Amino acid sequence: MRFNTKSIHSGRRPDESTGAISTPICQTSTFVFDGYRKPKEHDYTRTSNPTRNVLEDTIAALEGGNAGFAFSSGMSAVATAIHLLSAGDHVISCDDLYGGSHRLFEQIMTRFGIEFTFIRLNDEEKIQDAVKPNTRMIWVETPSNPLLNITDLEMVSRIARENQLLSVADNTFASPYFLKPINFGMDLVLHSTTKYLNGHSDVIGGAIVTTTDKLAEDVHYLLNGMGTNAAPFDSWLVLRGIKTLPLRMERHASNALAIAEYLEDHPQVKEVYYPGLTDHPGHEIARKQMTGYGGVVSFKLKSDVGTFLHGLELFSLAESLGGADSLVEHAATMSHASMTPEARKKAGITEDLIRLSVGLEDVDDLIEDLDQGFKARSPSTK
Repeated sequence: MRFNTKSIHSGRRPDESTGAISTPICQTSTFVFDGYRKPKEHDYTRTSNPTRNVLEDTIAALEGGNAGFAFSSGMSAVATAIHLLSAGDHVISCDDLYGGSHRLFEQIMTRFGIEFTFIRLNDEEKIQDAVKPNTRMIWVETPSNPLLNITDLEMVSRIARENQLLSVADNTFASPYFLKPINFGMDLVLHSTTKYLNGHSDVIGGAIVTTTDKLAEDVHYLLNGMGTNAAPFDSWLVLRGIKTLPLRMERHASNALAIAEYLEDHPQVKEVYYPGLTDHPGHEIARKQMTGYGGVVSFKLKSDVGTFLHGLELFSLAESLGGADSLVEHAATMSHASMTPEARKKAGITEDLIRLSVGLEDVDDLIEDLDQGFKARSPSTK
């Protein structure tokens, strides 16, 4: 099946008793055994649940992995993946990753003896130089959050194999519609399903897709042992969203490209970050490994940030991304506020940086709204 068909049919199991085409929500905590030492397929929803299993099978099929696992949030998926490691292990991570992931790595997991090195993953020699005797994992976001940096996944997966490391790709920004990291040799793929996979800003969730039976066994063991699983109703919401993923991603991307091109020519904009622009430093790699460039555009303002944000109406000031509604955020004080000023500076997340989650509205209306923001005057001068 091609992707558009897979997004609707993968994992789907019409209800055997009623024939319902929509996956039933199995809203239960526990399941009755057939008898002493005779559990059915499911015994407790933390361990497995029919609704969640359909979602897991669907995401695994879309990513091309051997198994999928659904979590209560993107961060619970990140936390579960990091728990594949042990005290004393070392991780090489991209430096401009999501602020919540950076906080977990730098401020929490280091307390349990895991080491992290944050670098820009754009140079093979630099990555090889960062490998230590205790390195066990390379962590990638591509496109990255919030600067949309592009990492060559074939290069990273080759380095990982040569050094016997686990390679992990956070594919939240691209979604499997535009990028399949497993095709380029990555071992684990991770998602915040809150974003594009759900697409409606009405659920929190996460996912991990594995590539081997051993990884699947280990991830499920952690999910069950740590209780990081997704709830049945949340799983159903993400399943519902996935059915329209191809249509939404096409609109997100076309709107985002038009807005990026508009921003490139605007006198109040210093710099635009969008991998679909031909002058983006990672454009050629993105063109090689992606089929589209996503719906996030970041840029640096010459004018006052607060005044610009105050002048917007359609772009709502809010964290998160990937929904139908367009959102705007100031990364340094919102999604990446938990990073230290030094870490933000190293990653290039400056005070003048704005991140747009471009939604599904008419693009001309969105551009007019941005224009209104650029023309806004400070409330104190009105």
